[in-house]
Amino acid sequence: MGTREQRLAMNEAWFREINDRIEANALRRTGGPHVCEFVCECANIDCAERMRMTLADYEQVRSDPTQFAILPEHDRPETEAVVLRDGFWIVRKTGPAAGVVAERD
Repeated sequence: MGTREQRLAMNEAWFREINDRIEANALRRTGGPHVCEFVCECANIDCAERMRMTLADYEQVRSDPTQFAILPEHDRPETEAVVLRDGFWIVRKTGPAAGVVAERD
């Protein structure tokens, strides 16, 4: 895997770490089916856009360490496949990038 693909995968893993903290804080405060604002987990390190999803939706995404929640059209077809298109999209890393993000989980 090239350096660029590895960097993109690491960007997504970093955004996921932020969202894990958002989820943990929300669970401490509410413990229920709460809608939160999560950061887009796309590979673009400059993306600061937010998306709304329930904690259950986020847990669904996190059930697979190669999946990420992104805003529509923020996907990178060269390293991931869209598996769900809803208000937010779920993408699954493919190829060597999947191994990089699974190691970071």
